[in-house]
Amino acid sequence: MRLQNKKIIVTAAAQGIGKATALKFASEGASVIATDINEQKLEEIKSLDPSIEIAKLDSTNKEEVENFYNKIDNIDILFHAVGFVHHGALLDCDIDEFHNSININIFSAYLMTHTVLPKMLKKKKGNIVIVSSAASSVKGVPNRFIYATTKAALNGFVKSVAADYIKDGIRCNAILPGTVETPSWEGRVQMADDPEQARKDFIARQAMGRLAQPEEIASMALYLASDESDFVTGTLNLIDGGWTL
Repeated sequence: MRLQNKKIIVTAAAQGIGKATALKFASEGASVIATDINEQKLEEIKSLDPSIEIAKLDSTNKEEVENFYNKIDNIDILFHAVGFVHHGALLDCDIDEFHNSININIFSAYLMTHTVLPKMLKKKKGNIVIVSSAASSVKGVPNRFIYATTKAALNGFVKSVAADYIKDGIRCNAILPGTVETPSWEGRVQMADDPEQARKDFIARQAMGRLAQPEEIASMALYLASDESDFVTGTLNLIDGGWTL
């Protein structure tokens, strides 16, 4: 049991990477609190593993986040997977869409971390894992303007938090997935004029000829959450099937 006696908060846990990671953490002995704005889908993860505690939470809402944390005394790890993928180039992104992506992708990470960090500092130990993306400062991707911009900001966020609090026992790392086969990805495929061709095009762009599975991202998350990575902080961990080669 690699996460025995660890209390972990997992955001965006109702589906995809967050769901797979919450289940992985629980299977390794962690006490998991799975959060999401979709309460109905959270019930599904509870049915798969009754040991997982669930909580409806909007990670962009300051009052909700503060009330949520006030009910929890001890937190060892924050795994933050909240994100939104906007499709389009700069001229396709209006001001409202720009601010929406900033709010979901960056502000949520700030708010969840800003509110939990004092609790971690109090006990001189804490671990924060943020889901960023290979589409960021690492790789320019067509029609991912604001998404890549916000994920590039998260890369800087992770390195800054790691540098500022390293002497206080806080670790902070990022996971940078490539294209992952999740319900969110499937939704984007179905929005295309020709979903079947869009699916083929996505896969054709993958160096390994396939998409990543959420469970593969969860395995990296497990390493970063465990004490095995105790000497690892401020890192940007690509898991993209060679997409950025």
